[in-house]
Amino acid sequence: TESTPTRVQSHAVVDSYHFDVQIFGSSLPVRVMEALTMADVDDQISVKVEASGWAWMVCGERLIIWKVSQTSVAKLSVCKDLQLPSSEFVYSADLISITSSSPLDSAPTQVSALAVSPDGSARFWPSLAHDGTYTETSLDLGGHVCKCVATVKGGSFIVSSYRGHLLRLAPDSSGKLHQRPVQQGQGMLSGIGRRVSSLFGIRGQPVFSVLWVKETGCLYSLGSCGLSKWEVDENGETQVLSWSTNQIITDSITDAIWDSESNYSEIKKGVKVSYLDMQYSKAGLVVLAAAWHPGDTPCVAYFCLVTLAESTAPSPDLLTVEVTKYNPPFQEELQKTRLVLPDPSSPAAYLYTEELVFTCSTGAGRGGLAEEKISFSSPGDRIRGGGVCACLPVFFSQNSGLVAVLARESASLLPETMEDSLCTSVEVSFQGTPFETPPNTHMVAQEDRTKLLKQAFLQFCRHDLVGAQSMVDEFFPSDGEGAAELDAVVTQIDLDLVDDFPACDPRWAESVPDEGAGFTLTSLILLHQLEDKMKAHRCLMDFLLQTGLLDRLTSTAVHMSPMATRLLLCEHAEKLSAAIVLKNHHAKHPELVNTAILSALKKSNTDIPSNLTPADVFFREVSQISSIFECLLDEEEKALKEHSDAARWAEVVLNVNDIVKDMLQAAAQYRETKASLYRAPENCSPEPEYIPWTAGGVRTVITRQHELILHAAYPHADVELRAVLSEQLVALLDSLLSGYVAQLTSLRRAGQQERYVTLENEYTQKRSELLAPLLELGQHQWVAALAEKYCDFDILVQLCERTDNQSRLQQYMVKFADQNFADFLFRWYMEKGKRGKLLSQPIATHQQLASFLQAHDHLSWLHDIHAHRTLYSQANTETRYFSKKKTLLALSKLTALVSDMPEAVHHIVEQERFLLHQETLPKQLLDEKQLDPDSMPLLSPRNLIELYICNENRGANEYDFKKALDLLEYLEEDAVDTDALKREIFSKALKKDWKESWASSDDNDDPLEAARDSTFIRILQKLIQEGVSLQSYLPDVKDLLQEDELESLKSKPYFEFLLRANYEHYLKAHI
Repeated sequence: TESTPTRVQSHAVVDSYHFDVQIFGSSLPVRVMEALTMADVDDQISVKVEASGWAWMVCGERLIIWKVSQTSVAKLSVCKDLQLPSSEFVYSADLISITSSSPLDSAPTQVSALAVSPDGSARFWPSLAHDGTYTETSLDLGGHVCKCVATVKGGSFIVSSYRGHLLRLAPDSSGKLHQRPVQQGQGMLSGIGRRVSSLFGIRGQPVFSVLWVKETGCLYSLGSCGLSKWEVDENGETQVLSWSTNQIITDSITDAIWDSESNYSEIKKGVKVSYLDMQYSKAGLVVLAAAWHPGDTPCVAYFCLVTLAESTAPSPDLLTVEVTKYNPPFQEELQKTRLVLPDPSSPAAYLYTEELVFTCSTGAGRGGLAEEKISFSSPGDRIRGGGVCACLPVFFSQNSGLVAVLARESASLLPETMEDSLCTSVEVSFQGTPFETPPNTHMVAQEDRTKLLKQAFLQFCRHDLVGAQSMVDEFFPSDGEGAAELDAVVTQIDLDLVDDFPACDPRWAESVPDEGAGFTLTSLILLHQLEDKMKAHRCLMDFLLQTGLLDRLTSTAVHMSPMATRLLLCEHAEKLSAAIVLKNHHAKHPELVNTAILSALKKSNTDIPSNLTPADVFFREVSQISSIFECLLDEEEKALKEHSDAARWAEVVLNVNDIVKDMLQAAAQYRETKASLYRAPENCSPEPEYIPWTAGGVRTVITRQHELILHAAYPHADVELRAVLSEQLVALLDSLLSGYVAQLTSLRRAGQQERYVTLENEYTQKRSELLAPLLELGQHQWVAALAEKYCDFDILVQLCERTDNQSRLQQYMVKFADQNFADFLFRWYMEKGKRGKLLSQPIATHQQLASFLQAHDHLSWLHDIHAHRTLYSQANTETRYFSKKKTLLALSKLTALVSDMPEAVHHIVEQERFLLHQETLPKQLLDEKQLDPDSMPLLSPRNLIELYICNENRGANEYDFKKALDLLEYLEEDAVDTDALKREIFSKALKKDWKESWASSDDNDDPLEAARDSTFIRILQKLIQEGVSLQSYLPDVKDLLQEDELESLKSKPYFEFLLRANYEHYLKAHI
C-alpha cells in the first residue's frame, strides 16, 4: 500500500492552448513506478483506467492493479502485483477486468480479477486480498486470439476473440470458471449450429470493438458484418438487434470527405475505412473510424466520429458524421487510436494515440470542445492508455503517470482561427498590449472605437465578463459620444467576422493546385472556415446580449437607407447559412459553381492571387454571397441557347434552381428559427422599413428565372421534367413572396400607410404576374398552394372556376372568413358579369350574400326569389328526414311571403298539409313503433295510412280513420287500388266498433240508437259535414262485408243487420 495526495495537481504536464494537462489523483504506486523503471525499451506497456476509480497496468506478463485515490486527504490505497499466464503473444490491458459484489467505486471488501491470455488461457483471482489464490481455465475461442474482456452483470464476464467468438464466463462459489457461448440471433436464427450460423456472419467475422454499457445493461459488438446488441441480465443474454451498418457508415463518411471531387464516383470505389473504437453516448453509439484513399497524394487519414442513433433498422438519417480536423499522414499504426467520451450527455470527445491527445466533438449535440492536438512528445514519453475517472478524461503518461485533460475556463469561446484574426486586428490599435486602454478615453475615433469594442469582445470570449462589461461601460456609455457610433461599430465588427481573412489557412500563404485536380482538403477547409465564422457571429450576439448592448442598437445605413441594426446582424448570419449551402453545392457541381464564381469575381473586379483558388477568394467575402445568383442565371441562359437537346440543358437548369432555392431557404430558415435572438426590445421606437436581402436584388433574379423557366425551358420539357421545374419554381416564388410579406409587415405602423399601400399594390400586381402563368399551364396544385399561403383570392377564384370546384370555394369562404373572401367572390362575380353564379350560392352563404346585395338594390329582389326556389327545390328533393323537409318548406314559405309570391305559398301550404298527417301521429303509437319525432324518416301516404289504422293504435278514433281516408288523395291511383284501401279502412273501424260496443247490444234494440256513438257513424257524420256524397264515396255494403277483417263477423246476423240498417238510413237521409 502507498499514500496518495490530491486528485488533480495544479502544475501542467504539457503545453496546450485551450487545455490544462494536470497530474490526476495520487502519485503512482511504488510498484508501478518500479515496473516502469525496470521495463525495457521494447516492452509493451498498456494501462486501463475505469470510471470506478480503479486502474491496472500490464507490463510484459506482470499485472499491477491499484485503486486511484480521488480525495485531497492522503490515505492508504490498494495495490496488487500479479503474475499473468505465460503466452507467446503480447498482453494488453484490454484482456483484464475486475468485479466485486458491491460497487467498485465504494470500498469493496472483496475484489475479483480475471486475466485472459491472447491465446485463451484464463486466470481468475476470486479475491485480490489473497493474490496467491487463483483458478485457471482454457477458453474455447475457436483457435482465435482473444481481443478483450468486459465485466457484466452478476459478477460474470464477457470474453471476445478477434474473430467474433463471444463467451460468457461466470465463477462458482469455489472460484472455478464456467464458460458458455453468448446466445446469438434470437428469432429466425436461434437454435442453429455453429457451422450454419457462420454462413449468416454470426461467427468467424472480424470484430473491431466490443462495448459493455453498464447504465443500460447492454452489450454491443461492432464487426465486419455490422453492429449487434444484447440485453444482458444475471443469468443470460438476449440478442435484440443485428444491423448491417458498415456500408451505410462507410458511404456517409466518404460523402462527407470526398463528395466535392469532380471524379467522386471513381474515388468512392477506392476509399478505405477502418473502425477503431466505439463508446456510448446518450445521442447513440459513437464509432471512431479512419478513412483514406490510397490514390491520394499525399495519402491522408481522416479521423471521423460517427454517431449512430438506435432504431429498429439502420438508416443514413440516423447517422451523424463529424470529420475532425485530425488528419495525419496515413500509416498502419492508426489502429492504435482510441476514443474517450467522459460524459455520455456531452458531445466532448478525446482521441488518443501513443504520441498525442486530440480534443474534438462528436457533432451530435450542442457544445463540444475546441479542436486541438496535445502532443506528449518529450523524450521517453508515451501515452500507455486512458479512460474516464471522476467524469474526466484521464490518460496514463509514461513520464507523468495519470494525467487529466481539463478545458481552461480562460480558453476563448471563439474558434482558434477567429481568435487569432481578431487579436491581429486590435494589436496595432494602440501602443502596448491589446488589453491596454489608450490614455485619453475621450474623442476616440470610430475606427479606434471599433478596435476597443473588439477588445471587449475578446475579453468576453475569454470568460472575462467583468472586464468586458467595464470596457463597454467606459467607452460606450448609454449617454456618451460612443453611443451614437455604437450601431456602426457593432455592424463593422460583425462584418469583419463574416468577411474575415483566414490567416491561419496555409493556402492563403502558399500556392495550391487547382481545386478540380484532387486537392482533397479544400472542401473541408472552406466548410470549416464558414462554420467558424458562424460560431464567431453567435459569440458576438451573446456578447451584445450579456453586456446590454443589443437592446441599445437602433439602425444603420445600408445602401443609403436605414435598417434595424439587429436585422442587419441577422442578415450576416443568414448569408453565412446560404454560403454553407452554396459550398455543399460547390462540392456536388464544381464545374457549374466554379464558372459562376469566376464570373462573379470578374464582375466585381476582384483579383485572384495565384496561390488561391477562385472559391477561396469568393467564400472569404460572405457579405457578397448573393452576387452568385445572377452569374448562375447567366450560365443557365448560356446552356439554354447553346443546347437544343433537353438532356443537355435540363441538368444545368435543375441545378441552378436547386442552388438558388436551397440558399434562400437556408437563409429564411435561419431567420425564422433564430427570430427571438434578433427581436426588437419592448417599447422601442418604430423601426425603419425592413427589406430582406433575399428580397432586394434577389427579386429581380427570381423574376428573371421565372421567365427563363416558363418561356425557354418549360415548353421543351417532357411531363416528368415539367413537374420538377414547376416544383422548383414554386419554391423560388415562395421565397420572393415571403420577402414581400416581411417587408409589408414592417410597414404596419403609424405614419407608413401611404408607403404600405404603394408596396401592397406592387406586391399584389407582382403576385398575380407570377402565379397567373402557372395557372394557365394547368399547375393547379402548386398554384393553389401559393395562392392560399399568400391570400391571392383572385387566383383562387379563377382556379375554382376553371375546375368547376364549388366545394373548394365554400372551403375558402370558411378558411378566409376573417378576410372577407365571400365579399371578394361576390364582387368578382359582379365584375365578371356572372350574376347567375352570384345568385346561385348555397344556403350557408345567403346571409353574407344578402349583406353584400344591400348595396345592389337592382339584384337583391332576384336573390330573394332565388332563395325561395333553392329552398323549395331542396325541400322537394328531401326524402329521408321528416323534420328537415318541414324546416326547408317553412323557410321556403317565409322567403315566398317576403317576396310576395302567393302562388308559391299555395303549393307550400299543400305540402305542409300532408306533413301535418305525420306530425299529428298519436304519441302512444310513436312510442310503440319506437319513432322519434325529431329524427324519424319521412313517411309515405301508404305508410301513414297503415300506422293510423293498425292494431297498435289502440286509442284510434274517428279522427284517425278520417285522416287515413284523407291520405287516399295523396296516393297515385295507377299504383294503388284506392277502393280496396278505403274498404280496409272502414272494415278496421267496424271491427273496432263491434269489439267496443256493438257486440254488447241487444237484438231487440233500435239499430240506429245502438250504433249512434260508434266510430263508423262518426266518420260518416264527418264526411257529411265536409259535403261528401255518401252514395258515391262509401263502398258497396256487400263488398265491405267480404273484407278479410270482417270474416269473423259474417256469422253474426246482428252485425250485418246493424251495418245494413245504418247504411240504408244515412244513404237515404243524405241523397
